[in-house]
Amino acid sequence: MKHLSPVSRRRLQRFRQNRRGWWSLWLFLALFALSLGGELIANDKPLAVSYHGQWYFPAFKRYTETEFGGLLPFQPDYRSDYVRTLISEGGGRMYFAPIPFSADTPNYDLTQPAPSPPTASNWLGTDDQGRDVLARVIYGARVSILFALALTLISSLIGIVAGALQGYYGGWVDLFGQRLLEVWSGLPVLYLLIILSGFVEPNFWWLLGIMALFSWLSLVDVVRAEFLRGRNLEYVKAARALGLNDGKIIRRHILPNAMNATLSYLPFILTGAISTLTALDFLGFGMPAGSASLGELIAQGKENLQAPWLGFTAFFTLALVLSLLVFIGEALRDAFDPRA
Repeated sequence: MKHLSPVSRRRLQRFRQNRRGWWSLWLFLALFALSLGGELIANDKPLAVSYHGQWYFPAFKRYTETEFGGLLPFQPDYRSDYVRTLISEGGGRMYFAPIPFSADTPNYDLTQPAPSPPTASNWLGTDDQGRDVLARVIYGARVSILFALALTLISSLIGIVAGALQGYYGGWVDLFGQRLLEVWSGLPVLYLLIILSGFVEPNFWWLLGIMALFSWLSLVDVVRAEFLRGRNLEYVKAARALGLNDGKIIRRHILPNAMNATLSYLPFILTGAISTLTALDFLGFGMPAGSASLGELIAQGKENLQAPWLGFTAFFTLALVLSLLVFIGEALRDAFDPRA
C-alpha cells in the first residue's frame, strides 16, 4: 500500500468497498489453490507410507512392489488388500488423501451399477465408468482455470499490442488493422476446430494455440479507443515535443491509462475461455477422450438422465466459478471507472 500512487490506493479502496467482488476474489483464489493441490486432496496413491521405519511418498515418487516385500517389479496397487497386507506385515501404515481416488481411478467396490449415487466413499457419486465425480471436478476445474488464465494472458498481450499500434499511429495502420480484424473475426472458429480435429488429436496446447488466434480480438477495440484518445492529450504532445520516441511514449504515458479499461475486461475474458473449453469438451472436440473436464461431465449428465447428480454437479460448479469471475469483473469495472 505504501508504494502505491494515490490513484491506485483509491482504486483499491473502491474495489474493497465492493464486498461482493472482494469476497468473490478471495473465494476464487481459495478454490483455485485447492484445485492446484488436487493431488493432495484426491489421489489413488497414499500421500505417505511408513514401512520398516522408513517413509515413502508414492503420491510424488514411483515405487515398485518389491520395495514393500512384494514379488513384482511394477508399481503396486496401494488400494488392494494384498499391498495393504504387505505394508501392515512390515509394521507400516498408509496415509491416503481425503478422497482416495484420482480423476481416472474407477471404484471396483461399487454396490450399485455405475453411475452410482453419492455415498460415503464417493461423495458426489460416480460417472458411467465408475470414476469419482468429485475427483474429476477438482482436476477438471484446474484444467479449465489454467487454460483460461493462459488464454487470457496470450490474448491480452496480442490484443494490447495490436490495439496500441492501431490507436497510436492511426492512418493507414489503423485502416489496415480494422479491415484485418473484420476479416479475421468473421472466420467460423467452431467449424475450424471441427475440421482440424479430423487431422490432429486435440490436446491442451493445441486448443490453446487455436483459441489464441481469435480470442485477442475482444481487447483490440478497447485499447485502440484509449490510444486514439490519449495520443492527442497535452502531456503526450509535450513528451513528443521533448524528443521522446514512440516506444517510450506508448509505454510510459498512454499504456498505463489504457490498462485501466483493459484490466476490467480480463475476468470476462476468463469466463469466455472457460465457457468455450466446456462447450468444446461437451461436443467432443476439446480435451482428449477420458480427460477430466466439466464439459465431459455435462455430456455424461445428458447421456445419463437417471443420474441427475452428474448434471447438477457440473452445473453448480460452472455457475459458481463463472459467477465469482463476473462479480470480480464488476468490482474491477467500478474501481477503475474514471467517473468515480
